[in-house]
Amino acid sequence: MIQAFFFYLFAAVTVASAFGVISARNPVHSVLFLILAFFNAAGLFVLMGAEFLAMLLVVVYVGAVAVLFLFVVMMLDVDFTELRSGLLEYMPIGSVIGLILLAELLMVVGGWAIEPGMIGHGATPITAATTNVAAIGAVLYTKYIFFFQVAGLVLLVAMIGAIVLTLRHKAFVKRQNIEEQVARGPATAIEIVSVESGKGL
Repeated sequence: MIQAFFFYLFAAVTVASAFGVISARNPVHSVLFLILAFFNAAGLFVLMGAEFLAMLLVVVYVGAVAVLFLFVVMMLDVDFTELRSGLLEYMPIGSVIGLILLAELLMVVGGWAIEPGMIGHGATPITAATTNVAAIGAVLYTKYIFFFQVAGLVLLVAMIGAIVLTLRHKAFVKRQNIEEQVARGPATAIEIVSVESGKGL
């Protein structure tokens, strides 16, 4: 009874926080709602006995990804009013994606309602002596190794994109030019000046 109460509590707060992420007008508030959703999702993982995933969710996503989102939003200083002005242009593709996600959710809920035993049917069985970390590693690096590598590649591209977006070249900052340094010769390296006697330093 207590476990069911906490499950519905964490689930309700997670759904409400997720709705706050997409409905908040201030992007900083959206990131804060996202952090709240991560914390409650970690609570759901603890209830399911996946303590390692809960710890990863708090340490990695809350401690790194969400904070990175916050810093990127504050550094870019994006004019969100101007971005919202072109919202109608992306409405068709956004509606299609939303309908696809809604159909997938209805399929999951419908399958659970029709045959509750189908949930978890395709899970890999583990022994009672296997720890949570060992079970996740055994599945992640064998059965889902391709998806794991693709996710790492996507994160690498996202990191490079964030660096490119935040890079600002300032005119008054002197930068090193490797090609110019390698191609320099005696004509550009030194300058011989004839100084008259008594007029030097």
